[in-house]
Amino acid sequence: MAAKADDTIDHVEAAASAPEVVAPATTNDIEKQRKIPKSAAELQADKAAEFLKQMGHTVVLTPEDNRRVLSKIDWRILPIILFVYCLQSLDKTSLSYASVFGLVADTGLVGDQYSWLGSVVYLAQLFCQPLVAYSLVRFPIGKFCAVMVLCWGAVLCFMAAAHNFAGLMATRLLLGMFESSVAPTFVAVVQMWYRRREQTKRNAAWYAMLGVVNILGSLLTYGLGHIKSDVLKPYQIIFLFCGLLTVVFSIVIFLFMPDSPIEAKFLNDEDKLVALERLRMNQMGMGSGVFKWDHVREAMLDLKTWIWFLLMFIISIPSGGISTFGPLIVQSFGFDSFTTILFNIPFGAIQMIATLGGAFLADKIKMKSPVLLLLCLPPIAGCAMLIAFGRSPSDRGPLLAAYYILSFYPGISPLIYSWSGQCTGGDTKRKVTTAMLFIGSNAGNVIGPLLFRTDEKPRYDRGLRASLGLFVALAVVTIAGMLWIRILNGRQAAKRVAMGKSAVIQDLSMADSKQVADGEGPAMLNQVADEHVGEHGLDDITDLQNEDFIYVY
Repeated sequence: MAAKADDTIDHVEAAASAPEVVAPATTNDIEKQRKIPKSAAELQADKAAEFLKQMGHTVVLTPEDNRRVLSKIDWRILPIILFVYCLQSLDKTSLSYASVFGLVADTGLVGDQYSWLGSVVYLAQLFCQPLVAYSLVRFPIGKFCAVMVLCWGAVLCFMAAAHNFAGLMATRLLLGMFESSVAPTFVAVVQMWYRRREQTKRNAAWYAMLGVVNILGSLLTYGLGHIKSDVLKPYQIIFLFCGLLTVVFSIVIFLFMPDSPIEAKFLNDEDKLVALERLRMNQMGMGSGVFKWDHVREAMLDLKTWIWFLLMFIISIPSGGISTFGPLIVQSFGFDSFTTILFNIPFGAIQMIATLGGAFLADKIKMKSPVLLLLCLPPIAGCAMLIAFGRSPSDRGPLLAAYYILSFYPGISPLIYSWSGQCTGGDTKRKVTTAMLFIGSNAGNVIGPLLFRTDEKPRYDRGLRASLGLFVALAVVTIAGMLWIRILNGRQAAKRVAMGKSAVIQDLSMADSKQVADGEGPAMLNQVADEHVGEHGLDDITDLQNEDFIYVY
């Protein structure tokens, strides 16, 4: 088998790729492994166990099968979530694009009213997160996503009819309510379909759509802004175009987005077995369809939940302010509306490079926290430069450079999502932890735009100084998270020893093909020294309940 595994395992994602005959796990087997009694409802809802029981035969996991199934998953799942997040980003940023085409003056916005239009979306998302977490456990994830996308697209169309602050606030509030599900859904989808090693790049891929939107959205807005109409103003055309495009794509989601690997029509039964076995060494369980209150309690009492909550809250304050006021900041350098839109394109390109580059580096070194610290440095420098430079025409070059350096910050958020997802086991606990992250994110995004005011043009000193301090604080909390993860891994090792297992086990969910080829890892990537290691891999138990769970930092 080792020789077989040493053949050309050339796909960087074939981490679960060596051949092994795996005995089918029945519901009774899982009960023996957990040694925790289940109710009849839980037994019925444990879809993975039921499917494995129905199949009733072994599965051979080969490198070829792993690559083939991973490729199928990528081609079906990724295009949908990438395009949906692109639409969501475009819809949210349509307000900032509209601001440079006369929205503020035409609708009579004064004082911090425009700031509140940026904040209210996240305020709505903040209060909707508990309901989203519950819905993601209880409802089919594909259908739930389609309905939410349809509703927010319709609301954006209605936004074109708003002609004052009250109308804009009402539509932005509804927009936030329906959009609140999108990012948590994608985090859940990535956790549902991919091994831990594969998750970082996939999370970064959909989050990188922010950069794509800043590029394509700027070009699209540039074109739409030139449309001459006696009936519609340029910003109304922008709202209608983005909204109608979103409504149409919701149909695509409903038809092609599967609810789980077990229910995926694009996989046959043998491929579904491979998909489940790929996920076994994640030690994170599969969706059960049962909302478990003991998972909720553990998530609330788990210190790392609050560390990630704090990280997302901190990064989202400057993120919310800069995303809402970015075009206005550039316009304050002395550019007209169309030039401002075009100068936003490099900002998006750097966002995309930072997001994908950060994910690639984290995947390469198998650590998130050092990359997070590295990504904090450019925004710190960018904020400092924007504060230090003047606003004369001769300063435009350095000011643009500072603004572009600042754009490294979007690479931080997907790494926090991945770090949290890779360190949390149990379906309900993962959903609740993700909801906590988005509560922190939305709270920060509510505050962020309020640190900037349109009447502080052209310097926006208050918002920039606050952002500078927050990026420094982010680095400090990241270091604290690293130290706590090390403590947790020590506790897990002690727990294994007490149960008669080895203190040191290899995290096969983070192993790669190069380790096999170099002889650094096991001959088979799902081979372990202790036959009991991995016995809880598909059980719906939390990371703290599973002594084989290894935390990453």
